[in-house]
Amino acid sequence: MKLELYNEIVKAIPVNTSRGYLSQVAARFPGVPKKTIGSILSQEYQRKTRKSHHYHSNQDALEHDYSVYLTGVEAKQEHILLTLADTTDQNASMLARRILDKYLSEQNGGKSVHKSIVSSMIKDPNLIDDPVLAREVFQCIVCDDYYGPYVESIKRSVGHEYEFKLTKTLDELGLSYIEEDQMRERGYDKTPDVKLEIPIAVDGHIVNWVESKASFGDEMSHRGYLKDQFWAYWNRFGPGMVIYWFGFIDELDVNQDKGIILRDSFPENIVKMNPLLKQEVTGQGKS
Repeated sequence: MKLELYNEIVKAIPVNTSRGYLSQVAARFPGVPKKTIGSILSQEYQRKTRKSHHYHSNQDALEHDYSVYLTGVEAKQEHILLTLADTTDQNASMLARRILDKYLSEQNGGKSVHKSIVSSMIKDPNLIDDPVLAREVFQCIVCDDYYGPYVESIKRSVGHEYEFKLTKTLDELGLSYIEEDQMRERGYDKTPDVKLEIPIAVDGHIVNWVESKASFGDEMSHRGYLKDQFWAYWNRFGPGMVIYWFGFIDELDVNQDKGIILRDSFPENIVKMNPLLKQEVTGQGKS
């Protein structure tokens, strides 16, 4: 995907809502796979949420939101937290967590409870003793497209799905490889998803390892991956390949000559190396 198209998609994201706009944006870009649109929206929304977290989590904002919640409960309103999240442009799951934390603190004489207790109740709202709050938290969790325990579970499942897709392709091609767990057993701390036992060539570039990313490769995420992962793999295993299964910004593929190539699927035009093929060594012992 060209950077220009990516910027158009980002500009099309509504600024005054946090839920349910995937179909709306995807309809404007029929030539772009919906999973690609979804990944872009997810990344942009998570960045937006992180930037605004300090504003919504300060004490004054928390007291205001909790007061709104209690007023809604007294008035027997429904969808109190979801409505509050929409009207104040907050993430629903994070708002629910803050309200739950405040509730538990109030129940505990003003003392904070351990984060693990809050997390367990967010994962299973049935553990919350107040049925109204339990229902409100549950609604926030299930209606949140980008945060919360359900979203994280889905992301892990999708990640595993595409890692399986990668290894299945390698098996079908008859390529020998070792996976992340095996590399860690050998003492490596920074490990790609797959280390090829015998390198392959892709468009003239040697590939020793393959990293699977079930996401879209935008500038910020790719820059972070280069710093924290990809160059470490390059230092340990030599040149390799990153597969962004949901696409990437074409202009980011600038490190091919340095040893890191980007693709959005496993390439068909690979060249297998024959380790049994003897090569003539020249320039040694000859005059």
